[in-house]
Amino acid sequence: MTSVNKSNAAISVENIETAKSLRNLYFTRTGFSFLWFILVTLFSKTNAGLANTLLIIYPVWDVIATYFDIKANPSAVSKTPQLVNIVIGSVTTIAVILALKTGIPEALMVFGAWAILTGLIQLILGLKRRKALGGQWPMIISGGQSMIGGTSFILLAHSPTMGIASLAGYAAFGGFYFLLSAIRLSKIIKSNATNA
Repeated sequence: MTSVNKSNAAISVENIETAKSLRNLYFTRTGFSFLWFILVTLFSKTNAGLANTLLIIYPVWDVIATYFDIKANPSAVSKTPQLVNIVIGSVTTIAVILALKTGIPEALMVFGAWAILTGLIQLILGLKRRKALGGQWPMIISGGQSMIGGTSFILLAHSPTMGIASLAGYAAFGGFYFLLSAIRLSKIIKSNATNA
């Protein structure tokens, strides 16, 4: 069956299983992003130690989530973008820890570079998965927005109004896009189940 809109086409059983795993992962990532947003909003100005810990936790969580993203994919699918993302996230975690010893602006620049690189990877994965699964527009948009956000973190890192709290919106938007993707994948799974 050929279709211009892959999200309306029947997809393979293997891809349905991948879609289910990714949907569950995206819902989990949504919950984490919103929890991180709330904690950063509440404590970034009142508890520097917790705020710094939250800044370190974010790339660590991304590494963990990327590992589960790899597990969700069929063995025949290339895992190179995710493996690169794990390396970048691991290096970023160490770099954030080191940068925090210098100051918040330096940590924000590291976080910004990470957001640009991971946004690019998310954009690439979204484009690749769109062909097999459909329902990837939120991830594609999120990847592009992450690259823009990361650039702004770097450019504005030394602004007196910038701080860890400025990253809260980044996490909230990320959570929103993961939620949209999870909902979109749910619709595709349901549609293919009724057509089976």
